[in-house]
Amino acid sequence: MDQYIVTGMTCAACQSHVEKAVAKVEGVESVSVSLLTNSMSVTGNATKEAVIHAVEAAGYGAQPKGAEKKKVSAGERLAAEEDALKDRETPKLLKRLGASVVVLFLLMYITMGHNMWGWPVPSALEHNHMGLAVTQLILSVIVMFINRAFFISGFRSTIHGAPNMDTLVALGSGVSFGWSLYILYKMTWLLTTGTSNADLMPIYHNQLYFESAAMIPALITVGKTLEALSKGRTTDALKNLMKMAPKTAVVIRDQVEVTVDIDEVAMGDVFVVRPGESIPVDGVIIEGSSAVDESALTGESIPVDKGVEDTVSAATMNQSGFIKARAVRVGEDTTFSQIIQMVSDAAATKAPIARIADKVSGIFVPAVIVIAAIVAGIWLMGGSSLAFALERAISVLVISCPCALGLATPVAIMVGNGMGAKNGILFKTSETLENAGKVQIVALDKTGTITAGKPEVTDIIAEQGIREEDLMRYAYSLEKMSEHPLAGAVVAYGDAKNMEAWKVSQFAAMSGNGLKGMIEGSRIVGGSYSFISGRSKVSEKLAEAAEALSEQGKTPLFFEKDGQVLGMIAVADVIKEDSAQAIRELKHMGIEVVMLTGDNERTARAIGREAGVDRVIAGVLPDGKEAVIRRLQTRGNVAMVGDGINDAPALTRANTGIAIGAGTDVAIDSADVVLMNSRLSDVSAAIRLSRATLRNIHENLFWAFAYNVILIPMAAGIYAGIQMNPMWGAAAMSLSSFTVCMNALRLNLFQLHRADKDRPLRKRALPETEKNAQTGITQIESGEIEAQTETIQEDAGAAKMQKTVNIEGMMCVHCENRVKKALEALEGVEHATASHEAGTAVLEVNEKFDADAVKEAVEANDYTFVSIK
Repeated sequence: MDQYIVTGMTCAACQSHVEKAVAKVEGVESVSVSLLTNSMSVTGNATKEAVIHAVEAAGYGAQPKGAEKKKVSAGERLAAEEDALKDRETPKLLKRLGASVVVLFLLMYITMGHNMWGWPVPSALEHNHMGLAVTQLILSVIVMFINRAFFISGFRSTIHGAPNMDTLVALGSGVSFGWSLYILYKMTWLLTTGTSNADLMPIYHNQLYFESAAMIPALITVGKTLEALSKGRTTDALKNLMKMAPKTAVVIRDQVEVTVDIDEVAMGDVFVVRPGESIPVDGVIIEGSSAVDESALTGESIPVDKGVEDTVSAATMNQSGFIKARAVRVGEDTTFSQIIQMVSDAAATKAPIARIADKVSGIFVPAVIVIAAIVAGIWLMGGSSLAFALERAISVLVISCPCALGLATPVAIMVGNGMGAKNGILFKTSETLENAGKVQIVALDKTGTITAGKPEVTDIIAEQGIREEDLMRYAYSLEKMSEHPLAGAVVAYGDAKNMEAWKVSQFAAMSGNGLKGMIEGSRIVGGSYSFISGRSKVSEKLAEAAEALSEQGKTPLFFEKDGQVLGMIAVADVIKEDSAQAIRELKHMGIEVVMLTGDNERTARAIGREAGVDRVIAGVLPDGKEAVIRRLQTRGNVAMVGDGINDAPALTRANTGIAIGAGTDVAIDSADVVLMNSRLSDVSAAIRLSRATLRNIHENLFWAFAYNVILIPMAAGIYAGIQMNPMWGAAAMSLSSFTVCMNALRLNLFQLHRADKDRPLRKRALPETEKNAQTGITQIESGEIEAQTETIQEDAGAAKMQKTVNIEGMMCVHCENRVKKALEALEGVEHATASHEAGTAVLEVNEKFDADAVKEAVEANDYTFVSIK
């Protein structure tokens, strides 16, 4: 996608004309023009020269936004982006406005102060209607010259066959001036025929419109200035992000600290950051520790503690300690640069709802000109004077405002995107921001999204007569020798409690069944319930507790000392702190929540029940997730939330893909929305922001359409007894765009995480029970919806057989996933469901199945192959 800066656009009609002109260029696939940012994005293989020529032929100017990426540094690109957003219009408009006001004051002093209220004027002009008329002529010419941009743009666009808002202003002001000039010549001719100065008074008072000719462009300039100021504020979030970008870095070169430009930092460079300094690029800490303020990325004001091997990101602030880090991402590849690019690209795209206004804007100005001509003709045919008919036509011309239509959507989108970026929610396109609020079903990946993604110790139950501290210390010492994921949970718990490990000798891992070792002269053994109960007697109370914990999706680990059971430690992948609340918020918004996971049904059911989801779908492969999303889309608009590579197909398939920011690059690239905070509660916040933005757009469009529908007839004199002066029409026009911009800025006050005002888009109800024979998806409806577990099996279209492999040594969910992954990698195995409780792996196989390969795969992963049938 190529981006350009477009100059000379003044209203929605200009935007529409530029789009149409560029769309005709050979090789252009799509084009989107933003009146708000004066930018244009073009996709296709058309040359830049052809695109620029098309814009210039349409009467506007264009230039590429920066240089080609391969020729420009990150700093230069950022400067180009910042330059593109720079407000160049407001200073010019303020100068024009200041000069106009001074001259206009003199003009209005005569037309209103002297003529209506008798304010004094120089004696040469006292009772000199011709002198006063000529003075008005001179002052109005000066005001029109100061605001000549309206006339130049208006007539130029008309010549190119695309009249715009400036055309209406130029026509309104020009017709007023032309008529007044005609009346001035008429007054001159009357004087030559002997008409007295007193007899000229009615003509002077009733038929001169020099003040309207000057007031119209001056008032429109007031509106343009207010509009420019408010438009500038809508891009504040993006401009503030750019200002936060680091400009220099302190790197170590030849053992010496050197300050270099940010673009000179290369991958692998070691840089240092002192307290109070901004981190220049993405890196990994190799020395030191600190509290880092990551609010620039996540919106979170609470600093995050960082130590050796932790990652740090560009533009975050080092608050307390001295750190030394190695650069891993530099230039355009840093997280911060990608955020800026994402927000900038989103601003350059167009939301589908904007097409309504675009279609209207494209024909609006010609239609208004025709309406004004018809209005003048009708009044003349009705017997009104030419002056009155022209006054009505001029009022119609100057009160009509296509700008409000053109700005209604982009200003709200820009503010909404900025609000999201400030809170760590990044929408990749304007269409995504619009569509996120229409979500009806949210599918959540379990691991890393609902849960933390790593096992933790949840329960410690010691056998009678054994202290928990002793149980934990024996377990900690033994598990410290293991590399199993569950061992990591026990070790992490012990580290957090500052435990001291005993020395372990004769350590051995027993083919997936458990661990053993000598500690303080005693043989300590750890393993699953089935393994330990086969060696030692487990009390009924402990066995019942283990069963209850297993029902909750937890994995009990038993430990014994010299044949005596010490107790049990339960480990589980626990749900995140905010998951249950986030899911409640989604359900309160009228959204059905579905959990997808590759785990076994028992674990999935327990997690789903605790999280409070509506439905649980277990045993799903990556392509199975994509298939489930496809099925769910037949019932409504679906959002998929995930963080792993295996979620990428589903994220792409969903109407809205939402990636957790701490996830993989593949997931983030596949998603439409990126949550930098990695909090599930930000899913509801993103939907809430989208709905608020869409509501704001609807308000803006309503105002823009209603304004024209109500005031154009009023200007035409249709409403009985109401006759609008062209000056008041110009004033109303000048305020319409300003009103739209100010309404959009209200979004800056929106509270993303406030859930008490949420309302469902539709009645929240699941369909009646029906079972799809092909997918196995069951949908239920009940007064209190409970999690229902389903197993998805996709029909590959080939004949399938089922094989059951008996395996010893699986102890937990992680063992199941390891076996499952190994078996599904084999040719001929289409799907595998492993269960550590049953000690089996059920396979769906085709004619290429090889039993010997299965045996080798199981044993290669340190489990015991027993049989296959």
